[in-house]
Amino acid sequence: MTSEKPIIYQLLPRLFANPCNHCVPNGTIQQNGSGKMNDITKKALKSIKGLGVTHIWYTGVIEHSNQTDYSRYGIHRDNPHVVKGRAGSPYAIKDYYDIDPDIAVNVNKRIKEFQALVDRTHDAGMKVIIDFVPNHVSRQYISDAKPAGIKDFGVGDDRNRFFSRDNSFYYIPHQLFAPSINLGSGDDAYVEFPAKASGNDCFTAFPSQYDWYETVKLNYGVDYGDHTNHFYPIPRTWHDMHSILRYWCDMGVDGFRCDMAHMVPLEFWQWVIPNIRERYPHVVFIAEIYDVALYRDFIKYGGFNYLYDKVNLYDTLRGIQCHNVSAAQLTHCWQTVEGIGGNMLNFLENHDEQRFGSQQYAGDPSLVIPSLVVSSFISTGPMMIYAGQEIGEQAKDAEGFSGNDGRTTIFDYWSIPTIRRWMNSGNWDSELLTSQEQWLRDKYRTVLTICNQEKAISRGRFFDLMYVNYENRTLNPHRQYTFLRSCDDETLLIAVNFDSNPCNLKINIPLHAFETLGIPQGDCVAVDLLSHDMMRKHLSPDLPFETEIGPYDAVVWKIKHKNVLQRYKK
Repeated sequence: MTSEKPIIYQLLPRLFANPCNHCVPNGTIQQNGSGKMNDITKKALKSIKGLGVTHIWYTGVIEHSNQTDYSRYGIHRDNPHVVKGRAGSPYAIKDYYDIDPDIAVNVNKRIKEFQALVDRTHDAGMKVIIDFVPNHVSRQYISDAKPAGIKDFGVGDDRNRFFSRDNSFYYIPHQLFAPSINLGSGDDAYVEFPAKASGNDCFTAFPSQYDWYETVKLNYGVDYGDHTNHFYPIPRTWHDMHSILRYWCDMGVDGFRCDMAHMVPLEFWQWVIPNIRERYPHVVFIAEIYDVALYRDFIKYGGFNYLYDKVNLYDTLRGIQCHNVSAAQLTHCWQTVEGIGGNMLNFLENHDEQRFGSQQYAGDPSLVIPSLVVSSFISTGPMMIYAGQEIGEQAKDAEGFSGNDGRTTIFDYWSIPTIRRWMNSGNWDSELLTSQEQWLRDKYRTVLTICNQEKAISRGRFFDLMYVNYENRTLNPHRQYTFLRSCDDETLLIAVNFDSNPCNLKINIPLHAFETLGIPQGDCVAVDLLSHDMMRKHLSPDLPFETEIGPYDAVVWKIKHKNVLQRYKK
């Protein structure tokens, strides 16, 4: 990636459908339609790029199991009893070497349509990220697009053993797969004998409806029976995954969001990432990971560029918004990842989490500004936006399998109302957006553009001001948080207000901050990058920095230190 702060936009092409205003819950693709790769036009990409986006993560593009019959195209039909939702989970991969036929206008040319999307994205000045799902596959994995010499997973396995180093899967010998869901009857039944372990490390034949019963765990050489590792010689699955990564790199993909990366042995990542980078040095690897204790190892030894910071920063911001957690707890967040903050991928939404504006979260998307500013500006690491987040999608629909859970479905054929209005029959403009949606999108554009344009954010240093403001009567550490970002001759003083009431702060800046960041004392001009307000200030550890902040709002005061007043007068 370049020196600018990466801004990643997560987009599910399937959900960019624009067929009608009234979808049918649990509807088929014929009833509800599906967004296509070709819908992501030059206009669409220009609109996304205009937000400040540097990378697009195209989610769900690799072929996965679903309930639509594509057998006339030579694609094996899936048994619906082990498919979640009509459209299926994008993480139940059916063919690592193929594209989801749902999102192709011409199914026979789906690979070419994906290649054209990659080219359009690059032409628009953005990089392409796709999912790499290494931990599990669909229970019905059959590749019809694999290159010559590649064997399907499971072919040649010794199915009489729970574990064998070169088996693709883990087996429960001599036992029928018997989950606590309906597997059908007669010719319609799904039959698996012997049973294979499920993707969420469920090593029995009897997964529940809450397990990942639609997936099968892949074997990387770890015997979960006696917890021994068998990594030498290199297990077959390692070589298979290396071939898959090279296939997509050859197609122009710039990076991989690695699903549930911590469920795959670190030793595999130590081996495969350097191997890929020998030929594709620019390729980025992002780990979905939920164990803070593993963060440093996955960066230092695993070779990942970025890690999800879900259980640290995301959970804290959600706690502040919803559960009376104090804003001062944000200090613990940066301390937890001190030294690796630039490797943290921050976000407020993704396909697994509830929408910020949903009733299950904040209930109002306009309350996002303090959370957005903190997550975007607290480190030099990437910020991720989930499609529709920037226009306040609230996920009010009960789509079918997903239900009314505050999330945007990944399992159903569906059309999202905010995105339909933004698409506007291919115009990709603000014409049909409400005034609040337009206001919110402008706020996102402002914040994300700051990420790219301000060197104090993209490569500057961080200084937490809370420790000298806990006894400050004007600042409530339960609802306000403040910090500095500084680079060369520029400093940003950032303060956020999570409260429903405005505040007038007199922020203490200690001498240590001036010395550590090299900030000169004296007169200056400060400009709020959010409101564009301007004021003259005198910077000194003996004189608090005064600022007003509205309800659920923020300020980002930019201070240039060298000859600022002279330039201002000119």
